[in-house]
Amino acid sequence: MDIQYKIEFFSDWHCGSGLAAGADVDVLVVKDKNRLPFVPGKTMKGLVREAVENILQFQDNDTFDTNKLFGYFDNKEKKEQGELFFGNAELSETHKNAILANNATDYLYRAIASTAIGEDGIAIEHSLRKMEVVVPCILEGMIHYIPEENKELIENGLKYIKRLGLNRNRGLGRCQITIKEGDKK
Repeated sequence: MDIQYKIEFFSDWHCGSGLAAGADVDVLVVKDKNRLPFVPGKTMKGLVREAVENILQFQDNDTFDTNKLFGYFDNKEKKEQGELFFGNAELSETHKNAILANNATDYLYRAIASTAIGEDGIAIEHSLRKMEVVVPCILEGMIHYIPEENKELIENGLKYIKRLGLNRNRGLGRCQITIKEGDKK
């Protein structure tokens, strides 16, 4: 069974690529080959796993095995592959085509700056940091190979997520995830 979902961002967001843009921007957003933003499936898998584990804390279910669905690692060494497969969350094909046809990829991004302030209320020297963010948009993703008995729990885990990406505790990445009803399989 598969679940198709939609992420609607209400604020700028950042899923990092691990790259920088020299002296201009300290951290860049992860982009596909067409320079379009996406949320990696690996990121979604971790967020959904955490959400499911939080939900299970409030249920009387000692037999549920998150490792079976999500897999597990021991000291970053893969020990067992999980049943679920998370694809990347991307812009819809319609939006991708429109953005590319109009050479509008640069309008998806902006840079925001922050700096550390000392006890005297003055910016600390050399503390200015700039990060690339994506403007609010809507992405679509898919989770494959969901056992029927776990479908509702995975859907609830998706709905539980309200922020994602870097600096989500500072207002970035506010979002709502909904299940695409017409596309459920």
